[in-house]
Amino acid sequence: MPALGRNLDIHNTLIPKMKEFAGLTVKSTWLGLNKENRDKNFELFGLDFMVDEDFKPWLIEVNTNPCLEMSSPVL
Repeated sequence: MPALGRNLDIHNTLIPKMKEFAGLTVKSTWLGLNKENRDKNFELFGLDFMVDEDFKPWLIEVNTNPCLEMSSPVL
C-alpha cells in the first residue's frame, strides 16, 4: 500500500535516511583527500533527492560547489 493517506513522521523516518545517504557520500570521498591537508580543506555538496510514493528517499545526484543563491537566471 502506498504511503499516501498514512501519517508520516518526516523527522523520524525520512530525514534520518537522507542524513545517512549524506554521511555515506562524504565517507566515500575520504580516502581520495590529500592526507597532509585534510584538516585545512572543505567542500560543499548539493545532494538531490527524490521521494517515492512510499516516502522512501532516493539520492539521485550529488553536485560539488552547488549554487547557494535564492534565485539566479539559471534557476
